[in-house]
Amino acid sequence: MNLKGLQAVKYLAAPDPGKAGLLIFGADPMRVALKRQEAILALVGKAGEAEMRLTRMPAADLRKDGAALSDAMRASGFFPGPRVVFVEDATDGMAALLADALKEWRPGDAVVVVTAGNLTGKSALKKVFDDSGSGVSIGLYDEPPTREEIEAELKRAGLKAISPEAMTDLGVLARSLDPGDFRQTLEKIALYQWGVDVPLASADVAACAPGTIEAEIDDVINAVAEREQQQVCALMRRLEGQGVAPVTLCIGALRHFRALHGAATDPQGAISGITRMRVFGPRRDRMLRQLQGWRIAVLEWALAELLETDLTLRSTSRAPAMAVMERCLIRLSMAPR
Repeated sequence: MNLKGLQAVKYLAAPDPGKAGLLIFGADPMRVALKRQEAILALVGKAGEAEMRLTRMPAADLRKDGAALSDAMRASGFFPGPRVVFVEDATDGMAALLADALKEWRPGDAVVVVTAGNLTGKSALKKVFDDSGSGVSIGLYDEPPTREEIEAELKRAGLKAISPEAMTDLGVLARSLDPGDFRQTLEKIALYQWGVDVPLASADVAACAPGTIEAEIDDVINAVAEREQQQVCALMRRLEGQGVAPVTLCIGALRHFRALHGAATDPQGAISGITRMRVFGPRRDRMLRQLQGWRIAVLEWALAELLETDLTLRSTSRAPAMAVMERCLIRLSMAPR
């Protein structure tokens, strides 16, 4: 049986102990590992590994001794309770072995949880779990998590009261981060909100989200976008003293102005464009205010200037790199409104 979408999410949170096996596969090893941990925890509980009710079997070991899987399924543990045999990094070459294991499975045996990399629709391993009446296969694809998945992660992290704005920002954040980083961010937010009765706000999400560029670089780029020429010069001196590379500063400026340009040219409006560019929280509101002072033609000129500066910084030019970068930013801050 193959499960997708919401059915897959619900099954991974509470697998059926009456099924012989569960196959979890996908191209992202971190996503597969997180869902595998969730499923095994639901089957054996928090004390399962400590009570030796979880047996790990690398696929390489099974290739040498195929009977080890059947023995592990039927082995009696010291502690009562459901048991799991976890087979890691399986391939199509193990399809026949796992097919025999699923046929031999009887109630009371350990549930077989198998993980694999990216499998095609014609995969022999996937077909074994799809066609057997006692197996379940779930594919995890490189897609942003659904709202149901995000809500499940929030519940697991202990977050209950969430404002609609914060939920929107978390959706943007989920699409921007790797699954493991997103889960760690949710745990950080949960600690941040510990004992707080006020619903989670957009500013709280922004405060806990991992930064994409350093705060000092963000400050100078905002000064450029808001045409604060004096601040640009003062901040550049500080960045130069801290040893920030001009190329790093140029990359950050390009990212910022591309987001502004993407918002300005979005057919559904600036707010939709900013969200599509994965900008949220107070930074989103600030960029919307900045956008009011930039025409599309001027933004395109600014991007051209930054690209030319980037090429100069990466070339064999003998011009002082930080001076070249500072000149470009000052030119941008003096652009007509």
